[in-house]
Amino acid sequence: PGEVRVQGGGMPVLTADGAAAVAGAPEGVLLDGRAAQRFRGETEPLDPIAGHVPGAANLPAASLIDGGHWRDPEAAAALLRPVVARAGVVGAYCGSGVSGAMLVLGLEHAGLRPADDPAGLYVGSWSHWCGTGRPVETGAAGSPPPDADTGRGPTPGR
Repeated sequence: PGEVRVQGGGMPVLTADGAAAVAGAPEGVLLDGRAAQRFRGETEPLDPIAGHVPGAANLPAASLIDGGHWRDPEAAAALLRPVVARAGVVGAYCGSGVSGAMLVLGLEHAGLRPADDPAGLYVGSWSHWCGTGRPVETGAAGSPPPDADTGRGPTPGR
């Protein structure tokens, strides 16, 4: 038993312009939490346009889960650290915001973002981005190898 009070405004939320700014900043990393095939633009089962936000890095949020449970903090950090270690500002998105939220939580769980400076979440995510006529990138830049969808980790870099 206990009481939980949920109140908005406690965590940073990115607009499309904010997500673009994070992806374009030299010290920024914008993580895309979708499967690598969606990030690369090879398939898009939900939205009318395939691809990713220009400058984003791909780290499938599913890679933070093992056997239906969160990986331990050290294992999560091993996946996330190569992508965000030198980032001053970090944001996350996915298709519609759910997996992006997993990345935000995963970064804190892994000890890579403190609770008082969490990664920002682009809630509108790809569904919003691709519906607004903004630029789209396709291909593997910033993408993990194909086996990363099985949870083996990302390729460092953007």
